[in-house]
Formats: sequence, structure tokens, C-alpha cells
Amino acid sequence: MSISIIRALPADAETLVRVQVAAFHYDSVLYPGVALGGPPGYDSVDEMLEKIQQDETYKIMDGETCVGGLVAFKRDNEHYHLDVIFLDPAAQNRGIGTLAMQFLEQTYPASVWTLDTPVWAVRNQHFYEKFGFVKLHEFVHDDGTPLIAYERRAATT
Repeated sequence: MSISIIRALPADAETLVRVQVAAFHYDSVLYPGVALGGPPGYDSVDEMLEKIQQDETYKIMDGETCVGGLVAFKRDNEHYHLDVIFLDPAAQNRGIGTLAMQFLEQTYPASVWTLDTPVWAVRNQHFYEKFGFVKLHEFVHDDGTPLIAYERRAATT
């Protein structure tokens, strides 16, 4: 396994969307009763191009193969939000998500990180809590998806 995390370019948009669709559609296998789908725009190359141009968008590579991606953006000087992190189902459970989270921590040493994840995505919740994220509250997205808001604050000395 030769994992690298590289800033995404516009030429990567289609590949990233293909991997993202596979990752989010796999949720319907993991969680019976969850319909095929994902966050708004998850299947749109135009949306991914916009994220590549406006946000901190990366592709996760295993050798020459794109196995995932992540998007984060700055809310203010000390606050970043993890918009999305996704891995091809064949690349899951290999420690790649952990490497991606460590990459974010090292690259963007924010004092506050936030993210949202679906209420039904128990694996995601466990994963984020492993990195010190704490549940803040539940809410319903504009598209009707029930979400949990998470936050992680840097330890103060």
C-alpha cells in the first residue's frame, strides 16, 4: 500500500465523483433501509469542480489509483469544516481514512474542526469520535437528511 494525498486538480473531478458515488452508494449495503444517494451534489462533476476551485480538495491515491477524496474549508482563522471524506468501498478498513484524518490535522492545525454525518451512519460516528470529535446536536438538512453535528477543539494549555 502506497498512499498519498494530493491536491485535486480540475482534471480529477470525474474520477473523484465516480469514487464518491461508489462510497455513498455503499451505505445502502452497510445500512439496510438507506436509499442510494449522498449529500447534495455528490454525483455532480460540476459540484466537484466548484469544490476543487473554492475549497481544500484532495484526492487519496493508492499508487496510481484514486481510492478516495476529501474536502475541507476554512470557516474563520481558527476553524475548519470537514465537508466530506470518502473512500472506495474496496479501500475501506485498511487505515486509509486514519491517514487522511492525520493529514488534515497536520496540514490545517485549526483550533476547531467541525463536520456533519448522517444519524444512521454509525461507522462514521465511531470513526470521528476516535479522533476526538464530540456530538453537538442533531438537525435535519434542507434535503431532509437527519444529521449529527460534530466538533473537535484543540486542547488548550
